[in-house]
Amino acid sequence: MVKKYTKFIFFLFLIILISSVSYAKPHKQLSDYNFFKDIKNQIPRDETVPYKIANPLFSDYSYKFRFVHMPLNTAAEYSYNNVFNFPIGTTIIKTFAYPIDERDLDKGFQLLETRLLIKNKNGWEPLSYIWNNEQTNAFLKYTGHTFNVSWISNNGQEKYVRYRAPNVNQCKTCHEINNKIQPIGPKGRNMNINFVYPSGEANQIDFWHDRKLLNNIPTPLKRNPAIWDDAKYGINERARSYLDANCAHCHQKGASASNSGFYLNIDENNSSILGIYKTPVAAGRGSGGLKYIIDPGNPADSILLYRMLSTDPGVMMPELSRNLQHEEAIPLIREWISQLK
Repeated sequence: MVKKYTKFIFFLFLIILISSVSYAKPHKQLSDYNFFKDIKNQIPRDETVPYKIANPLFSDYSYKFRFVHMPLNTAAEYSYNNVFNFPIGTTIIKTFAYPIDERDLDKGFQLLETRLLIKNKNGWEPLSYIWNNEQTNAFLKYTGHTFNVSWISNNGQEKYVRYRAPNVNQCKTCHEINNKIQPIGPKGRNMNINFVYPSGEANQIDFWHDRKLLNNIPTPLKRNPAIWDDAKYGINERARSYLDANCAHCHQKGASASNSGFYLNIDENNSSILGIYKTPVAAGRGSGGLKYIIDPGNPADSILLYRMLSTDPGVMMPELSRNLQHEEAIPLIREWISQLK
């Protein structure tokens, strides 16, 4: 009887221990995760791998420093269209910052927030860490934060933005598909580009494979979509890549705007679903009194462009992570709609 009781206590202790690991409380300070050897300059430890994506989301001209930290001796599974299948215990890290002077990045950055997605046995948990004024650490905050930021742009102009770090619930707007939080960026078609590592420039897929961080990579790799701001690609390819990166995280099946029936993921081919001659599900201020989401040949009559041009919170799209116009992208979308027939 004592032996059975001891065995029961042992298994109860084991269950509690496993639960405590799976549901460990998040650290209050970013530094406690030990992802960086120089946290202020965002220099990662060897186990924390930096990366970039081919077509990042526009977030009011902020710079983003991206990293992945996976448990020792684990690897992700490759996917072209979907996010890599990362092992439990993975943390995806993204720091938002503005340069002091964009003409000379060696002058440094003002770090604003670092977002984490931590994968446990029940899925991905979003967390947000807000940087202190001294730029020495970032602290867990669930309710979001607003910054008034200025920086010198590439053309020498001083620019200003009221930058808003979202609260945890707002993370679901972009990151929830079929009622599950998930990352957006690290997928095959976003990652097959070069990155400058401390050891030199290398293709990211090759680098991850060489470090045994990524399995099941096909040979040859499938062709990448266009880079939206690279003029060597055609206007249609560039526009579709831009809309996929900036709109499709919400405008796709199972996402927050799925009830609109208006989807912008790059593999969508139905012209009506893409918004061509499509009337909006809900007419209101967001429509600007216009009839179609995309009126081919008529960008000025297209709701899509109207909402991209707006900075009114009740009209603009995307709804989050933007207070400024994306000045370089607007001409692209205008030209794309103009040539549609």
